Amino acid sequence: MLSDEHWRRLFAAVDAKNTEGFLTFLTPDAFFRYGSNAPAVGVRAIASSVAEFFAAIRFSEHRLLHTWSQPGSAVCQGEVAYVRVDGRSVVLPFCNIFALRGDRIYRYEIYIDPTPLMAP
Repeated sequence: MLSDEHWRRLFAAVDAKNTEGFLTFLTPDAFFRYGSNAPAVGVRAIASSVAEFFAAIRFSEHRLLHTWSQPGSAVCQGEVAYVRVDGRSVVLPFCNIFALRGDRIYRYEIYIDPTPLMAP
């Protein structure tokens, strides 16, 4: 089972918009889905998806509230504060579900309603 510190490092890579650092947490054949967006499969597709998302925001800061884990899976619940490219701020609740191979993620699903983030 992975520690809260492991998950904090993952979210720190995301908040730093560090695509390469983020990818180190994934298996090469990983599945990734943000909200109801189409999934990306494999690190190249995930890198493209994540880089596109990072370009669409100025800033993010994740606050981890709870984690649950057992061998092979984990769940993280929290809030993420975003600053949009237009300067407006929005805070959204999220729940991420992870399927693991050892300490690497092979299935990463983010349950979030990004409507306020993407609204005009």
